[in-house]
Amino acid sequence: MQAFDTDVRNRIIKLVEGILEQNALSADVTPSTKLVDAGMTSMDMVNLMLGVEAEFDFTIPQTEITPENFQSVETLERMIATQLKLAKAA
Repeated sequence: MQAFDTDVRNRIIKLVEGILEQNALSADVTPSTKLVDAGMTSMDMVNLMLGVEAEFDFTIPQTEITPENFQSVETLERMIATQLKLAKAA
């Protein structure tokens, strides 16, 4: 399970860093970094949501598109892991 968690975390960090790079921003993105503190705007969050859906091949349910789930890599990681487990169980 640890490898799965690390893979998900690394993929999210890569997505966040890619969006920041598009905005000519550079930040040390750690699991606990607040995404807005790293320089992400509301439009960047939309791009991140779309990137997560494409990267992990699932649609984020409307109920999960909340500021709480998009606060940091950690919060995103928890939401994604839950959604992937639900998809696997279905």
